[in-house]
Amino acid sequence: MINEDRRAPPRAADVLVVDDEDDIRELIELSLLRMGLACDTAGSVGEARALLAARRYRLCLTDMRLPDGDGLELVEYIQCHQPGSQVAVITAYGCIDTAIRALKLGAFDFVTKPVELKRLRQLVAHALRSPAENTLDAGGRQLIGRSAALEQLRGQVVKLARNQAPVFIYGESGTGKEVIARLIHTLGPRAGGPFVPVNCGAISPELMESEFFGHKKGSFTGAASDKQGLFQAAHGGTLFLDEVAELPLAMQVKLLRAIQERAVRPVGAHGEEPVDVRILSASHRDLAQLVADNRFRQDLYFRINVITLRVPPLRERPEDIPDLAAHVLARLAEREGTAPRRLSPAALAALQQYAFPGNVRELENLLERACALCEGDEIGPQDVDLYPTEGLLRAMQRPDTGEFESRAEPRALDEDNDDERIRVLRMLDETRWNRSAAARRLGMTLRQLRYRLQKWGME
Repeated sequence: MINEDRRAPPRAADVLVVDDEDDIRELIELSLLRMGLACDTAGSVGEARALLAARRYRLCLTDMRLPDGDGLELVEYIQCHQPGSQVAVITAYGCIDTAIRALKLGAFDFVTKPVELKRLRQLVAHALRSPAENTLDAGGRQLIGRSAALEQLRGQVVKLARNQAPVFIYGESGTGKEVIARLIHTLGPRAGGPFVPVNCGAISPELMESEFFGHKKGSFTGAASDKQGLFQAAHGGTLFLDEVAELPLAMQVKLLRAIQERAVRPVGAHGEEPVDVRILSASHRDLAQLVADNRFRQDLYFRINVITLRVPPLRERPEDIPDLAAHVLARLAEREGTAPRRLSPAALAALQQYAFPGNVRELENLLERACALCEGDEIGPQDVDLYPTEGLLRAMQRPDTGEFESRAEPRALDEDNDDERIRVLRMLDETRWNRSAAARRLGMTLRQLRYRLQKWGME
């Protein structure tokens, strides 16, 4: 039976609450009223559908187990008939798999029973927050291009921004995975909160727990004061785990607990601290293969990989190169305070025929180098220094390791060999031109690397 709102709110209801337990409906209703939100309530799928057919709600909170069906039916119904409305599910503690199914169907988020009112209020606040303007721009970095692949990616980003499901962004180095993550954050209800990116491969394993969860003063040698961790810094916003495949197994266990419990324990602390973050992650490596090789935990894989978003490499969308090049050249001109240079038709044709193993980042570096070498306002084919890519692309696609050739064991380098120059440049791209890190991975000294870069005119 549909409950009448005893308080007779002066406006139409914002939220529909669906649960077959009277006390839970009343508890949620009172909490929403204290937030200034009116609500309607229903005790079954049939009653909920009748209310949804009569009017539109900004949010639907539904239990998973109902007398005449389950909450997944309502998730699908709302996605089909009221696609702009948010829906969140209430599920029994320990039924995370069911909640993940709901997220994949389009649910915004979930809470577990017994319902924690603070967590419920956070969920409602995020769900009803006005979305950011629908502009695909993240801190000056954009999705540039008009290819079919990029248009599909744009649509996926907008859709994923509307919910709180963990997203795994898969793509080669240099494709713009962090840009995608920032867009999902910027276009979503957490846009007003912090966006905290972290490169998991750049943190020392010994410091990882302290970096992620923080520490208390005196908890270890050198801990001179309390320190906030990355999870606490991202509270109310988004934590972006870049290169998540680089996490050691011991840290994967602790990360899984933090994500599942929505709480962290700082090093040296006696209790846990609740955190409210959305997890986005990314890697250029195949996580499923790493799971099969016992190098990545299966339970963490399923927890962060609720939805996979593949970012296509630049070689799959060469029609985007003219727009990308124009955008990069305009940005370089703005930085230098000069008029933008332009690509000659021959130079543009050469770029569109190039495989770009380093993707958009390689294009940016290449154009910056071309601007430095170019004499006039037009960049010609002689200014665009392209390297052979056949061997590198084969190494990138090797099925036996799932890793790039640049991660192979260090071997002797010949600075006059094109393959070695490609290998060095690839490593510099992977380390975002951190010369010390690149030299260490290549098995050479920093001085040797600088010598080669000077010889190639890149230092």
